[in-house]
Amino acid sequence: MSQHLPVYLKSEQRQHLEQIVRAGNATARTLTRARILVLTDRSNGDCRADAEVASVLLCSQATVANIRKRFLNEGLQAALVEKPRPGRAPKIPGDLEAQWTVLACSDPPEGFAHWTVRLLADQMVEVGLVESIHSTTVGQRLKKMNSSPGK
Repeated sequence: MSQHLPVYLKSEQRQHLEQIVRAGNATARTLTRARILVLTDRSNGDCRADAEVASVLLCSQATVANIRKRFLNEGLQAALVEKPRPGRAPKIPGDLEAQWTVLACSDPPEGFAHWTVRLLADQMVEVGLVESIHSTTVGQRLKKMNSSPGK
């Protein structure tokens, strides 16, 4: 049996979690977190240890403990939603991506049959969208957007 602080869900919270699991429209992590909270709930008299919940849901005991602690300390929504991760801000924000998508979809400059990645990078600097950018960066972003300047 778990020696941690127990989780007691209110009936509305339990219904909300069960509806999330039943619908199955949420991300896999959200579904797992909802299942963890439902299985660790002791309001119905069930008493499951972290190890038992972890083995049923195929996750680690630390995950079960962390979700339970986050629920107790910060509430239901904080336990279900992933916290923002630290890291560098994207070099190319979404509005800039949209602008260069418009540029890539436009007609190529005179003398060219289609856009190349290098031509697109040069044009972005020329138009003033960016101060400097390498053609490989443009190619990688276009690949992530499933876009090809030559088609």
